[in-house]
Amino acid sequence: MDFIQITAVDIIDIVLVAVIMYQIYKLTKGTNAPSILTGILLIYLLWVIVRTLHMELMKTIMNAVIGVGVIALIVVFQPEIRRFLHLLGTQGNRRGNSFFGRLFEMEEKRRSTQLEYVSPVVQACSDMSEMRTGALIAIRGESDLDVIAETGIQVDAKLTSPLLKNIFFKNSPLHDGAVIVDESRIVAAKCILPSTTSDVPLSFGMRHRAAIGLSEMSDAVIVVVSEETGSISVARQGEIKMGLSPAELQAELLRSGKTE
Repeated sequence: MDFIQITAVDIIDIVLVAVIMYQIYKLTKGTNAPSILTGILLIYLLWVIVRTLHMELMKTIMNAVIGVGVIALIVVFQPEIRRFLHLLGTQGNRRGNSFFGRLFEMEEKRRSTQLEYVSPVVQACSDMSEMRTGALIAIRGESDLDVIAETGIQVDAKLTSPLLKNIFFKNSPLHDGAVIVDESRIVAAKCILPSTTSDVPLSFGMRHRAAIGLSEMSDAVIVVVSEETGSISVARQGEIKMGLSPAELQAELLRSGKTE
């Protein structure tokens, strides 16, 4: 029996597949995509078993399902596909503008900037809590929030405490809705967040329901300031912590940033 021969082409093939799989993991981390991928793999495994056992009726059904699988994948993973293509086509200055340089540099950049938002957000929420000004701030993690940002007004401005307070000022045309924060910049304001479908206390207002809803479908951290009570809350991973002090809010944001 001959030994398996591994050539340079085989090594390159393995490395390319590993890079692609790693990038898919990064793009889908913090979303529902891994669960969806698991379901797709189970369907494919069932299809292989059906073909092996020559189950003609099930084979016909599975062939129809597999036949529309590509279209279904495009629909389901549209945000991730758009994000990947954006990385592929966008030119930058990092590492000689190379595609792979951009891919590997993205995480390094995020780590260096991911905690810069903490101080402005804490200061703004502290002031708005005292004034009982309602606020809803979604801080992006690994999940793509472009679809959410597109429901509001594009801002693309440096995150500062005065700007946040001006946006949520009651007479401001942008105060109604959520602000999307990404890498220490305010991406958009007046955004519509998905409301949770889980059972929550009747005392929860629309801001708290929307915060929980977004936290259930992404790894974003959502900060809520109640207009009625001035209470500060943080929603993350489908759970919400309420009645936080500014110091507790800062601790929550720092903890969230370190675990991203």
